[in-house]
Amino acid sequence: MQIHRDWTGQPSDARGASVAMGNFDGVHKGHRAVIDAARAAGDAPLGVVTFEPHPRQYFVPDAPPFRLMNPEARANRLARLGVDHLYELPFDTVLAGLTPEGFARQVLAQGLGVSHVTIGADFCFGKDRQGTAQTLEELGRELGFGVTIVPLIGAGDARYSSTAIRQALTEGRTHDAERMLGHWHRIEGEVVHGEKRGREFGWPTANLRMDDLHLPRLGVYAVLVDVLTGPERMSCQGVASLGVRPMFGRNEPNLEVHLFDFDGDLYGQHLSVALVDFLRDEARFDGIQALIDQIAQDASDARAILAGR
Repeated sequence: MQIHRDWTGQPSDARGASVAMGNFDGVHKGHRAVIDAARAAGDAPLGVVTFEPHPRQYFVPDAPPFRLMNPEARANRLARLGVDHLYELPFDTVLAGLTPEGFARQVLAQGLGVSHVTIGADFCFGKDRQGTAQTLEELGRELGFGVTIVPLIGAGDARYSSTAIRQALTEGRTHDAERMLGHWHRIEGEVVHGEKRGREFGWPTANLRMDDLHLPRLGVYAVLVDVLTGPERMSCQGVASLGVRPMFGRNEPNLEVHLFDFDGDLYGQHLSVALVDFLRDEARFDGIQALIDQIAQDASDARAILAGR
């Protein structure tokens, strides 16, 4: 998959794509429907048009972290879906100030040269969100590209949405999140140096930052891990602690992952960690040995759960 971070001067092989457009935070089943519609729209490369940073981050920079995915995780998920071109457009003053007509003409028609655009029925665009899905449909007819409006989908009376997935994760309901996502919720990023206490306790961990991401319920999870880079590329099982380490007075949340049956150096490599089952809440223990005993029990519980999957 090619990633393009500009909407001007696209190379010829990046023009003429049939694109799905939206924020695609989580790449859930509703997003998949929009992408599948773009795939079916014609004999053209499949593209996704999205924005970075998320427009909500641009307009409300001090809001609490809400994103389900960082750009890396979103790109990895879209690549798995067979997307040929990811247009990760910089959401800045220029883009935010374009009228709906200006965005359709300058970005989609002239800049990216799209052949077709698919959007969800609730899609809004342009300055002050003045443009609707129907607006884009009219502009597409004028500017020479097709537009497909995809109905919102869901289960029963509830539609799939990033908001509903965030709520499920906040409550530790990983399976409910998976049903809406169509895949396990994953946290991805570079392994950074921690304080190496896990190794001292006999349970070495790989540490991932949670910067700018929505925090699922703090606690311990059974996880599936993909090592995405480096000589140790592989898939394995593990147990992870998501939290602020109350035993040691820390308050910066991070994800500490212990990979089963692995002993190697992962610093600087990139991991993808799927939260499969919530095991217990984060807790403070009466001494280090009590903590070590609980870690051993968590690992045993996680192995038992994952053995059945």
